[in-house]
Amino acid sequence: MTLKKLLFFLVALAAAMTFLFWRHGDGDDYVNFPPSASGPWVAFGDSLTEGAGASSGFDYPHLLSQRLGVPITNLGRSGETTADGLRRLEDLARLRPRVVLLCLGGNDSLNGHSSQQAFANLGAIIDRLHREGSFVVLIGVHSASLRDKNGTRFAELAREKRVFYIPDILRGVLFKPVYMSDAIHPNEEGYKRIADRLAKSLRPLLSRLNAASAVKT
Repeated sequence: MTLKKLLFFLVALAAAMTFLFWRHGDGDDYVNFPPSASGPWVAFGDSLTEGAGASSGFDYPHLLSQRLGVPITNLGRSGETTADGLRRLEDLARLRPRVVLLCLGGNDSLNGHSSQQAFANLGAIIDRLHREGSFVVLIGVHSASLRDKNGTRFAELAREKRVFYIPDILRGVLFKPVYMSDAIHPNEEGYKRIADRLAKSLRPLLSRLNAASAVKT
């Protein structure tokens, strides 16, 4: 290998490591990891969480629960925006959820709502859950456009709030008819694919998410 090729390889390797660190962060830097809240795992979102487009029992929280061996309460409601999520946030907080899978923002984009306001709402939801001792998993949602305009903002919010981030819930599913029941919602196979991907991301954290903990902020 020539010196030029070696230098190129080292630069590329350093860039890749920097990206991975930025993408996932240092696990010890996540807020409430492990969580101090003692309530259930909760999936909080809209129709993508509720499971629209598939038969009962094929929503991603139910499938993810089976894969991780952890009960997950599904609090998804079709049609909800981030503002709707804020309005029922106190009901969620009263559960003192140990882990919250937060997946909102798609309907804000579909309805043409302010992106700035949507992400401010998500930030407020995260802050409230952090005060309860919850570990928040922020799940990105593709914008209502061919090119995803939300990805960077979700990643920035995750870094700002120090939460675990899983990009674009529909990655590998959207625009693939075999996995979709309509233009927006997955079918049963699509939700299985989503659950598999989320399980792969969360499984390395599982022991600490289920461990007793002192408060960590």
